[in-house]
Amino acid sequence: MKTISVLIPTFNEDQNVIPLTAAIIEQFEKYLPQYDYTITYIDNDSTDNTRAQLRQLCAENKRVRAIFNAKNFGQFNSPFHGLRQMDGDCTVTMCADFQDPVELIPRLVAEWEKGYKIVCAIKTKSKENPIMRAMRNVYYHLIKKFSSVDQIENFTGTGLYDKSFIEVLRNLDDPTPFMRGIVAELGFKRKEIEYTQQKRRAGKTSNNFYTLYDAAMLSFTSYTKIGMRLATFIGFFTAAVSLIVALVYLILKLTHWQSFSMGNAPILIGVFVLGGMQMLFMGILGEYILSINQRSMRRPLVIEEERINFDTPEDKT
Repeated sequence: MKTISVLIPTFNEDQNVIPLTAAIIEQFEKYLPQYDYTITYIDNDSTDNTRAQLRQLCAENKRVRAIFNAKNFGQFNSPFHGLRQMDGDCTVTMCADFQDPVELIPRLVAEWEKGYKIVCAIKTKSKENPIMRAMRNVYYHLIKKFSSVDQIENFTGTGLYDKSFIEVLRNLDDPTPFMRGIVAELGFKRKEIEYTQQKRRAGKTSNNFYTLYDAAMLSFTSYTKIGMRLATFIGFFTAAVSLIVALVYLILKLTHWQSFSMGNAPILIGVFVLGGMQMLFMGILGEYILSINQRSMRRPLVIEEERINFDTPEDKT
């Protein structure tokens, strides 16, 4: 009997984990009775009642497992680490807030059985804030356009991954993984299925401007060269224009020494324009350096505090 692992990252989801577990179990009992399954929650140091509820779920059902992180290791490291711990024939990942409908699971498994090693859930419609939706679409489009890797638009990481791809992730030595980019860059032949993203069932999202900016910059610095190339091209262009302007001013001054007044306006404009551009591109350069620094420190993805209902406590990475 094949085993399907379901991985769900959590952070302050005490209003969702119990009904979500029941909904997933119902999907397996109704539509996937021929499979064995496990449901694994990897909790990123929740501060509400999530861990207590996960302990209760694990005590009541040995197919429910939990990994408790020692602290919050961020929105990328925790689920990536969880994926590397999965031991099923395939792994389904989804959010804990019901924005990814549990009805996706049978659809994902059906495509996997057709031979696809990766099945990506692509959200073509969303019930989220339309402004956020529009900003995300612009972001996905720009990243896809400028990336050196063919990025997957409107893919958040929700999907199904065969155990052969999980093995690829175990061998990947990347302390700052960006799952969406990794799937696009290193993944096997994949199938994309569409779905409508629902509203959060309960609780409050932990995403804010900083976390969204962090996600954008991670993908930007990991999979695009446009930032540094743009700085180089604009730098050459600005230098050329500045040289031409300087030569014109020099010639005019030499030929009209008494009547031509240079004034302070060109100097002030040049200082402010060039200064602003320098600050902008120093910031972009800083993002790339920060990404390099994080990768060079070789820190572990996650430090685990506790595991529940795992047969062996050792880290499989």
